[in-house]
Amino acid sequence: MVTSLVYGAIASSALVLGALAGGRLQIPKRVLAAMLAFAAGALICALTFELFEDSYEKGGIWRAALGLLVGAIVFTLVSQRLDRWAEGDVEEDHGSEKLDVDAASADEAPSPASTTGVAGLALLAAVTLDGVPENVALGVSLGDDAAGVALLVAIFVSNFPEALVGSASMRTQGRSQRFILGTWTACAVLLTFAVVVGAGPLANASDETVSLPLAFAAGAVLASLADTLMPEAYEQGGPAVALSTAAGFVLSYFLATL
Repeated sequence: MVTSLVYGAIASSALVLGALAGGRLQIPKRVLAAMLAFAAGALICALTFELFEDSYEKGGIWRAALGLLVGAIVFTLVSQRLDRWAEGDVEEDHGSEKLDVDAASADEAPSPASTTGVAGLALLAAVTLDGVPENVALGVSLGDDAAGVALLVAIFVSNFPEALVGSASMRTQGRSQRFILGTWTACAVLLTFAVVVGAGPLANASDETVSLPLAFAAGAVLASLADTLMPEAYEQGGPAVALSTAAGFVLSYFLATL
């Protein structure tokens, strides 16, 4: 229980740190793109070796594949709805409406999704959506210290830039710093509890039962990468983000093999 609380607090603390930074700072767009790409690389490794592979070993290929597809479908459908909800008064030909990197950037003006829409709140909802299965899987992985550390780092490095951008969008919408910090802190508490659930009730479940949430988490993470993180990173940073993605992958793989 104590270990799961510590891991959950560390992973979720990135949300609070990102909210503090995004509520006060503006960062060059290419730096933000590099951060998103690095997170994408770390998550690619984590979902492959710590989520999907574990799901396959515990429940077989059909259970793992079904869980992954369900996770990807659920995240994609909800993400589309959140993008529509995030749109402002002027619809733009933009990647993900909810991830408005311009709101946190020193280089560009925020998009209508932040100035007249609810991009920040929509991104908060998306982070919660894929964060719950991620953190449940982190709790499950605590039986293997190396896997726990690798997944912990991947979650941390993805939470920080998303919270930074989301809180910057909320700031653009005129939200108070108290509101911004309070909502992201509430999300952090929820996701910490998800780690405890994974390390508690699911720890004693059968391998076949545990296989499904692991695969679902892998599918949700994979969909979020394809739907949001990687397209936005490339749009804002260009081909150079490939190097940041590779660096994130190597770090995550190194931690997974310790």
